[in-house]
Amino acid sequence: MRYMGMFWGLLAEVIGTIFGMLFVMAIRGMMGLQVYGGEATEPVVVGGVVIGAIAFLFGSGVFADWIQWALGKDPGLDLVARPDKPNWTRFFSIDYDHKVIGIQYGVLSFFLLGFGGIFALMFRTELVNGTVDFLDNGIFGVLFGHQGAQLYNSFLSLHGMVMIASILLGVGAMTNYLVPLMIGANDMAFPRLNAFAFWVNLPGGLILLSSLFLGGFDTGWTGYPPLSVRAPLGIQMFLFGVYLVGLSSIFGALNVIVTVFRLRAPGMGLFQMPIFVWAALATSLIQLTATQLIGLSFQMVMLQRLFGMSFFDATQGGNPVLFQHLFWFYSHPAVYVFILTGLGVISELLPVFVRKPLFGYKWIAFSSVGIALVGFMVWAHHMFTSGMSAYLRVPFMYSTLLVAIPTGVKFFSWVATIWQGKIELKTPMLFVLGGIVIFLFGGVTGPPNATIATNLHLHDSYFIVGHFHNTMFGGYIFPFFAAIYYWFPKISGKKLNEFWGKVHFFLMFPAFMVMMGGQLLVGLLGMRRRIAGYDAALGFENSHLWITIAGFVIFIAVLIFVTNIIVTLRRGEVAEGNVWRSRSLEWQIPNPAPLHNYPTPPVVVGNPYDYGLEGAVYVNMNPEPAPVGD
Repeated sequence: MRYMGMFWGLLAEVIGTIFGMLFVMAIRGMMGLQVYGGEATEPVVVGGVVIGAIAFLFGSGVFADWIQWALGKDPGLDLVARPDKPNWTRFFSIDYDHKVIGIQYGVLSFFLLGFGGIFALMFRTELVNGTVDFLDNGIFGVLFGHQGAQLYNSFLSLHGMVMIASILLGVGAMTNYLVPLMIGANDMAFPRLNAFAFWVNLPGGLILLSSLFLGGFDTGWTGYPPLSVRAPLGIQMFLFGVYLVGLSSIFGALNVIVTVFRLRAPGMGLFQMPIFVWAALATSLIQLTATQLIGLSFQMVMLQRLFGMSFFDATQGGNPVLFQHLFWFYSHPAVYVFILTGLGVISELLPVFVRKPLFGYKWIAFSSVGIALVGFMVWAHHMFTSGMSAYLRVPFMYSTLLVAIPTGVKFFSWVATIWQGKIELKTPMLFVLGGIVIFLFGGVTGPPNATIATNLHLHDSYFIVGHFHNTMFGGYIFPFFAAIYYWFPKISGKKLNEFWGKVHFFLMFPAFMVMMGGQLLVGLLGMRRRIAGYDAALGFENSHLWITIAGFVIFIAVLIFVTNIIVTLRRGEVAEGNVWRSRSLEWQIPNPAPLHNYPTPPVVVGNPYDYGLEGAVYVNMNPEPAPVGD
C-alpha cells in the first residue's frame, strides 16, 4: 500500500504538467513553430495535461508493483492495513482490497455528483426568466474567464458529462464492493488492475472540471462536431477527461467479468447467483465492448483540432455524422450501464422487504442480458433528425421499441413479487418503490422518442430532458440511495438514521416529480433544450420557476443525506448481525466486513431468494472439511 498516494500523485501531476508543457514548447521550437501564445496554446496545454495525467499515475504508486515485477521482484499483495497509520489513510492510498476501492469509487462519485448538481442549479437559476442576466455578471467572468450565455453553455454541458461520470463511478462503487462479497470471493480477480481502474479516474475528473476555467465549451455533453472542433480550449479538457474515465470503465468491466466466472463460491452456479451479480455482469459486457467507441470518437476530435486531421470536416472529405454513429453506439448502451445496475438493486432488495421469493428469477436474469444485447441495436434513434439515410429510421424504431420487452419482464416480476407480500417500509424500500414509479414514467415517455413521427417533433426539446431524467433518477439515482441505506451497515458497522432517511425520501420524491413534470410540459409546448434565453411571451417562466425550486429541494434532500452519513459515522447506531434478515452471503459475516471476506470458503446449497419457505437454506458458512484420502 502506497501511503497517501493521492497527495504524491497530485504533486506529480502538477510537476508533470509543467514539464509536459515545456517539453512540447521545446519540440515546437526545434520545428520552427510558434512556441507559446496564439496557435501554440492548445498543443502546449494539451501536451502538458496528458503527461501530467501519466505522471499522476506514477506518482500515486499505482504502477509500483508492476514495475517491481518487471524488475524481477515479487511485489506480493499487501492486504494488511498499516498499524502505524490511521485506517482512514487507506482511502487516500493505493490499496488492493476491493472494499476500500469500492468506497473510493463511491466517495469520488459523490464528489462529482455534488459538482454536477451545483452546475445544474446555476443554469437552472438562469432559466427562471427568459433573459440572460444571472450569469451575465462580471464576478463570473473573473472566476471562470467567461460569463453570460457562454458560461450557461459550459455549466449545462459540464452538468451532463460530470453527472454521467459520477454515475459510472457509482456503478463502479457498487460492483466493486458487492460482487466479491455476494459470490463468496475474497477479492476481485485482478486486484492491481482494480486499483488502476479507480486511480485513473482522479486525473480524469480533475481534467474534466478544469475545462470550466479554460474557456469552457458550448457543445452540450455530446461534444458534436463541428461545434467541438471550433470550441474553446476547454473542450480538449472535456474530451481527454472523459477518455480517462472511459479507460477506467473498460478495465473495471474486464475485472468484474473474470471475477464472476472464476471466483464464485463452491456450489454457486449461474442460477444461484444474486440477481445484482447478473446485473453487474450485463453492464460489464456493455462497458467492455462499447466504451472504446466514445473514446475513439473523442480522440478523433482531439486529433482533428491538434493536427488538422479532417475526420469530421465535410469540406475536406470528412463526415460529421460519423461522429454521431461512433458516439451513440456507446452512449445509448451506456444508459443501460446505469439503469441495469439500479434495476439490479431493486430486484435484490424487493424480496428482502416483502419476505417473498423473487418472482421469475431466471427471467429477470435473462432480461438484464437481453437489455444489454438489444441496447447495441438502438443507437440511431438519437439521429432521426441528423440527415442520415431515411430508410434506416424504421429498423431502428422497431429495435428501440423491442427494449420494452425485457424491461417489461422486470416490471411484471416486481409487481408479482410485491403482491401479497409483508412489506416493510424501511428507507431502502421507500427508495426502491420510488425508483419503480419514476422509472415507469421513464418507460412510458420512451416510446414517443422511439417512433419516427413523434421523435421528429420532440427531438432536442425539453420532453427529451424530462424523459432522460426519469430514466436516470428511476433507474439509477433512487436505487443508488436505496443501496447505500441498505448496505451502509455492512460498509461501516453503523445504521443510517431511519427518520432522516425518510425525510430525505419524502423531500426528494415529490420534488423530482414536479421537476420532471415541468420538463415534460414545457417540452410538449415547444421549449428547446440547451438554450439560455427564451421569449417570455411563450409562457414558460412559471414552469421553469417550479422546475428550479424543485431542483433546489432535491439538493437540500441530498445535503440531509450527506449530513446523515457524517453524523452516523461519528455517533450512529451500531449495526450488529444480519440487519435486514437477508439470505445473501454478505450478510452472513460480521459488520463491517472483515479484511479477508471469508476465512473459510462458503458453500452454496440452495437458492438466494427462498424467503418465507420453511427450511430453505441458501449457504453453509461452516462446511465440513473434505476427508483426507488414505
